[in-house]
Amino acid sequence: MAEVNPAIHPDGVAFMDGQFMPIQDAKLPILDLGFTRSDATYDVVHVWNGAFFRLEDHLDRFERSAARWRFKLDLSREEIRRVLLRCVQLTGLRESYVDMTVTRGQMVPGTRDPRACANRFIAYAIPFVWILPFSRRYEGLHLTISKVWRIPPGSVDPMVKNFHWGDLTRGLFEAYDRGGDTALLVDQDDNVTEGPGFNVFGVTNGRVVSPDAGVLEGITRRTVRELCGAFGLPFTFARLSSTELRAVDEAFISSTAGGIMPVTRIDDRMLGEGKAGPITRQLLDAYWAWHSEAKFSTPIDYS
Repeated sequence: MAEVNPAIHPDGVAFMDGQFMPIQDAKLPILDLGFTRSDATYDVVHVWNGAFFRLEDHLDRFERSAARWRFKLDLSREEIRRVLLRCVQLTGLRESYVDMTVTRGQMVPGTRDPRACANRFIAYAIPFVWILPFSRRYEGLHLTISKVWRIPPGSVDPMVKNFHWGDLTRGLFEAYDRGGDTALLVDQDDNVTEGPGFNVFGVTNGRVVSPDAGVLEGITRRTVRELCGAFGLPFTFARLSSTELRAVDEAFISSTAGGIMPVTRIDDRMLGEGKAGPITRQLLDAYWAWHSEAKFSTPIDYS
């Protein structure tokens, strides 16, 4: 693996085609099927206070996703781990958004057979990406329930992270047009699914529920379930209609890009007093506290 100039690159560092480089120098060939057909899978893990949070869980999911879409990774798990660590080291960032992606690569001239493609592994580390900035973590988001349907699981498997964001982007623009911060999409039966890069939760009478179908199994969502178990809070995966979600006592979303984030307004309805509810706040505080737990943390040696 070729090294980038060892000077620190706080804007980001990428690994591509066997080389580390400043993020602005990373270029994807225009004929790569990751670009022309969204034929790629990826995962994102974050670094907080100089340590990865749940790195092994993200590597597990990345390997499962690659296998499900028949990608061949030319690096071992240990090599991928070292690449991610080195990307962060070369940025010097203590809070970072770290991506690992595999694309189908380019077609062999004269054939459209994807089996003939040499798959391409890419990784990069950049400054932390937020849905809701940490400084505003108790203020909450205005969530709009979109009229856009989420791509059905029979078409694109939501359990595999993918770049098929056309529906999510449509929903996001609709949210902005309606004065919202972000959007939540529904399925054809008006059950809520997920939003652009996040899972959703409702809290009613102390019980926490999250949609059981049409969504990615988020690593942060898994953390929410485990936190509920630690606090003795009833938790379930179940169908949740848009009408039911609008009537909850509390709501929040979860994502690697921000952790647990309160929802204080759904469409035109304010939840509670327009601030994070007590259960949401309990889970939010515990989530960030868990970043110090050794079993979830992979410290980075910046020396």
